[in-house]
Amino acid sequence: METLHACGLLEGRNGQAAPTMAALLLFGRIPLRWHERCGIDFVRWEGKERKSGAELNISKRFSVEAPLSALIERAFDSIKPFIRERQKLHDLFFTEKLEYPTFAWQEAIVNAVAHRDYSIRGLGIEVWMFDDRMEIRSPGLPPSPITLEALAKREHLHCSRNPLIVRVLTALGYMRELGEGIPRIFDEMERAGCYPPKFNIAGGAVFQLTLRNEPIYDKATIEWLQKFKEVDLSGDQKRMLAYAHAHGGYFTSREYQKMIGTDIYGASSAIKDLIRKGVAGSTGKGSKYYMVQEPLGMPPEIPAEFLRIMPFLQKRRKIRNEDVRKILKVARNTASRMLSEWSQSGWLRKDGTKRGSSYTPGERLMHQAKNAPGKSVAGA
Repeated sequence: METLHACGLLEGRNGQAAPTMAALLLFGRIPLRWHERCGIDFVRWEGKERKSGAELNISKRFSVEAPLSALIERAFDSIKPFIRERQKLHDLFFTEKLEYPTFAWQEAIVNAVAHRDYSIRGLGIEVWMFDDRMEIRSPGLPPSPITLEALAKREHLHCSRNPLIVRVLTALGYMRELGEGIPRIFDEMERAGCYPPKFNIAGGAVFQLTLRNEPIYDKATIEWLQKFKEVDLSGDQKRMLAYAHAHGGYFTSREYQKMIGTDIYGASSAIKDLIRKGVAGSTGKGSKYYMVQEPLGMPPEIPAEFLRIMPFLQKRRKIRNEDVRKILKVARNTASRMLSEWSQSGWLRKDGTKRGSSYTPGERLMHQAKNAPGKSVAGA
């Protein structure tokens, strides 16, 4: 009794302790007595569209009804048999061979139970499964300050419409009150090579989260991306490389912003990281265009001029503009341009500014040394 009081699940009424609505929904033996639509309805539609009348295409339909404290686990057990195994996807992106990452669809259901608007009594939580997607539909609009735009940007926001229910579900291990669920759904879908989750409002009063089971990449692109499996790249960076691969091997910051849904600063940071890891480089055209390069550790990609300075770099561990000029017998401006290109490509790392700059072995060169045992590579 004290625990219920401490959790706010009991309230004083006419001098006696009485359960709150949250307590009745969470632990009541017959929660439907207190709310007509507090369960979860599951519908499996055949095909990719919802049809009606003579063409009604429902192959399976059932309702999961239980106190909220037990409803989530029962829903998991009931829906799991309908999650099919993948047949043709590549290990580069998939940690499990299911058409939806387990965490993604289960977290969507947890959020629906925890955050739906229980003041709407004529609508319930619905899980619709089509051949190409799963839709989790929850009555009510997102509570302020949460917006569809904020969710799409993966912002870590947390606002409980039903704080008592959230508190109990957190205590039961279903949730963490840190706003981490939605961003992690994005991460899990990216890791599985799938499209990111989509959010929208259906019918003006139902919040809908859609998970698509179709992979972003075709088989040829997945095989090409296998070349980058040893490089630590984010899902967004892989998507950009795949886009560039399909468009002549080039991309721009503007294209990165549009495809990933980020601003110029986010794109700049991600592109610099691609350059640092040696999988992209500037074309020299005002740094507006970037070219996808072969992954780190491909010997044919070492520039011929760079091979000539490697003995010096191996011996001294760093190199300056004047060293390059002496070794290659080139002018200061030419040496500056070469050092800048090698730095952008990850062969070197710049230390210092202006005339005091020196260059040490970069990540690309260190990676090559690591994967070429027995070879004399600077920085090995």
